[in-house]
Amino acid sequence: MRTKHTFRLPPDLASQLADYADRKRVAQALVVETALSSYLSPDNSERMEAALGRRLDRLTRQVERLERHLTISNEALALFVRFWLSVTPPLPDTAQPAAQAKGRERYEGFVKALGRRLAKGQSLAQELSQDVIPKDGVTDRTDSSS
Repeated sequence: MRTKHTFRLPPDLASQLADYADRKRVAQALVVETALSSYLSPDNSERMEAALGRRLDRLTRQVERLERHLTISNEALALFVRFWLSVTPPLPDTAQPAAQAKGRERYEGFVKALGRRLAKGQSLAQELSQDVIPKDGVTDRTDSSS
């Protein structure tokens, strides 16, 4: 059984209600009933909060993954620079032009190899994960440096 209610709407809201009901080809009473039901529903805010929570969790995991990849990249670069500086002897002034030409040639090769690697979708983080994690999937968490 339905209860009859009479109320007044401002002209602009009444116009919007009529336009919406006409576009959807439904009765205005059905639009008002659905809107009130949605507005008064206690679980509507809970659904919104749960959806927001899921999205925030997903964003947190993405940021944590980015942080991990950035840490790996920084450490790999620092390790390389330290190694390179420790094993590369200084060159005499007469050898500088030849070394610079060879350096440009090697750099171009490096950029091409990097482009091929990125095109394949490979990443250092994936490679390290495959190398570090044992085949049985059990990781040793006793090392505090990880």
